[in-house]
Amino acid sequence: MTTPIELEPRSAATARVRLAAEGVRLAYDERVVVDGLDLQLTEGSFTAIVGPNGCGKSTLLRALGRLLRPTAGQVLLDGQAIAKTPTREVAKVLGLLPQTPVAPEGLTVGDLVARGRHPHQSWLRQWSRDDEAVVAEALAWTDMTELADRPVDALSGGQRQRAWISMALAQGTDLLLLDEPTTYLDLSHQIDVLELVGRLHAERGRTVVVVLHDLNLAARYAHRLVAMKDGALVASGTPDEVLTEQLLADVFDLEARVIPDPVAGTPMVVPVRRLR
Repeated sequence: MTTPIELEPRSAATARVRLAAEGVRLAYDERVVVDGLDLQLTEGSFTAIVGPNGCGKSTLLRALGRLLRPTAGQVLLDGQAIAKTPTREVAKVLGLLPQTPVAPEGLTVGDLVARGRHPHQSWLRQWSRDDEAVVAEALAWTDMTELADRPVDALSGGQRQRAWISMALAQGTDLLLLDEPTTYLDLSHQIDVLELVGRLHAERGRTVVVVLHDLNLAARYAHRLVAMKDGALVASGTPDEVLTEQLLADVFDLEARVIPDPVAGTPMVVPVRRLR
């Protein structure tokens, strides 16, 4: 197994670890996808997981979100084994948006966002004015108020992603995992979604983990990149530290030049050719 290049700044070492994978092995039936992976995600961080297709990015995110149980190792949420934590308690802290979430036919945006309050309901605590206020705030914060009565399946791709993010906001979690939230969106809507996620991180203090294919967008919005290949973590650090021409060759089989983004100043990958 490849030993990861660990490039974390010293300040990250003192931050509280919210979510961690310890020696995690993940498999579908007999096919091992991730093996022996260690990862720590600290409070208030914005991390993008990058890597080639099939390297285990989405599988890792599913395990971090308690949708896939490791066959070895464990995932810890605030220091406790997430597999042993009640589902409702996890849902109060952690929100996971899968790659292509599907809402029941005819469900309105308002009803979808209201579902984010379900982890907070019980037979002792029914729907309240506080829940209604939280939903209204989530809709307003994501600019979805005027679309609250529209069916989710009638929205554009970008609007649909904002509706799901609004639901996660109403859920009240401070950990947000997103699996390729820009898939199937045109560039302007990709920016729209990532700007919204960036605001959630910067203004609402959310700890964000996102799987992204676009390296340039990952470098622009995330403060930390985790690069994977063949089910292993091979590099972790700031975009400047991770996105090197050597790593692009080793991980993506890509000859490329890395130059400063003329707008953001973050690394920008300019492909030259595929190496193999």
